[in-house]
Amino acid sequence: MKTEKRYLVPGDYMADPAVHVFDGKLYIYPSHDWESGIAENDNGDHFNMKDYHVYSTEDVMNGEITDHGVVLSTEDIPWAGRQLWDCDVAFKNGKYYMYFPLKDQNDIFRIGVAVSDRPYGPFVPEANPMKGSYSMDPAVLDDGDGNYYMYFGGLWGGQLQRYRNNKALESAILPEGEEEALTARVARLSDDMMEFAEEPRPVIILDENGMPLTAGDTERRFFEASWMHKYNGKYYFSYSTGDTHLLCYAIGDNPYGPFTYQGVILTPVVGWTTHHGIAEFKGKWYLFHHDCVPSEGKTWLRSLKVCELQYDADGRIITIEGIDK
Repeated sequence: MKTEKRYLVPGDYMADPAVHVFDGKLYIYPSHDWESGIAENDNGDHFNMKDYHVYSTEDVMNGEITDHGVVLSTEDIPWAGRQLWDCDVAFKNGKYYMYFPLKDQNDIFRIGVAVSDRPYGPFVPEANPMKGSYSMDPAVLDDGDGNYYMYFGGLWGGQLQRYRNNKALESAILPEGEEEALTARVARLSDDMMEFAEEPRPVIILDENGMPLTAGDTERRFFEASWMHKYNGKYYFSYSTGDTHLLCYAIGDNPYGPFTYQGVILTPVVGWTTHHGIAEFKGKWYLFHHDCVPSEGKTWLRSLKVCELQYDADGRIITIEGIDK
């Protein structure tokens, strides 16, 4: 499906959008790309982000986009090493909680928490990362019943292959071929929103025959960029396939899954791959994502964009073309 798309922050490079509606406005929490001069590699060292901005709007496709400025930077975080990647924000009991992935001083990704009284920050980080956290790309679902669930994880530079059963391995192991694919993790958050309330568990994605996706099924298996939204009582787990450059989704009946693969949300964009957030605002659904058209294909300089998202009568997402031809 071709659809109208809008670049939201033409004056700067923003990527990996998380999106939520707070107090009648839509808030966007992207990561902030910049030209750090680091060479490209499969570990993602060239994605050397160091701070976050927050944006808000009352009209997604046509309205003004307000930049609330820098709300958190690596200099603010006591345990910081480098690389502030894809974050998310959740609201509970009058507080806003930003969850961010950051490499510690041993170059290991952890997930940190920063807190604000306002959806647009600034956010004040905790002194230490969440206990037992690892990898990156946190996304938080407010299930509406007082429970909040974090989805996280990513392959290659995201370091998920360094862990099994929430324990670090002596050496990283990536499954291959017919082996079951590594997938995202999910854990319910504690009442104070600061820690996991339980051991993270795998987010199982099943094929049409009810079997877990395999590592060799690279156009369907999880790679990174978890997102979760609910539509008509169902749980839609969406993610990037990474090196095959697709945004895909799977549907389940509860926050833990299992989820059954459904199809492609977004075909490949200009750039290596894309991250996304999905939100309903003023009666319409939107897909927020990024590409590298404005930077002429520099995959570490990405630009934030949005388009309308549509479902068919059966609740399936209608595939959007990443490149309008």
